[in-house]
Amino acid sequence: MNVKDRHNRIRQLVTKANQQRRKQEKKMDILCNDLICAQRNFIKKLDTISFTAIFYESIVGQTELTGLLYSASNMMKKEIPDANIAFFLRQEEAFKLHILESQEPVTFEKPRLENCFTPELVEEICKSNKPCTLEDLFSMGLNANLSVLNQFSLVTLPLELFGRSIGFILIYRSSQNRLTPDELMNISAITPGLSQAIDASQLLLNES
Repeated sequence: MNVKDRHNRIRQLVTKANQQRRKQEKKMDILCNDLICAQRNFIKKLDTISFTAIFYESIVGQTELTGLLYSASNMMKKEIPDANIAFFLRQEEAFKLHILESQEPVTFEKPRLENCFTPELVEEICKSNKPCTLEDLFSMGLNANLSVLNQFSLVTLPLELFGRSIGFILIYRSSQNRLTPDELMNISAITPGLSQAIDASQLLLNES
């Protein structure tokens, strides 16, 4: 083999080695990214489990509806800072709005977003039995000043018991501090247990 052929052979070997190295690096990058993603998801799940356990501990023994909703609202606000929390609950053929910023329900001394929710809109939200965004609410018939509503980041989360809607939670805050998927994931995790507690409290209230 002459010198020229030898050099060509060496270049081919080096080129092949570099190609294999780049493929290995790409595989390692993918593997590392998958591991990091899996670790983040695991941490998120642990955070959700921790929040759920603390939440349920906070409402254990709460049989009176106002006290139950007050404790639930406080825990949600700790998870979602600066959020406004409102509960729309079914009561026979109507709905009742519960907003608790203290041990007593608040009064409407100033306009609030909750005032935009008509009985018809509330019924549509309950029928959907799913999380609803502002866009969803407009499609359901929300009628309000768009420039005002755009100031908020909001979502409704269903409260259901064995597939039956017992109401929903309205969560909103300034659009400058939008609600995040992680915050809403943790709140969604506690709605099944909260729905059961609310239903039990309402049964006790009706029996008394």
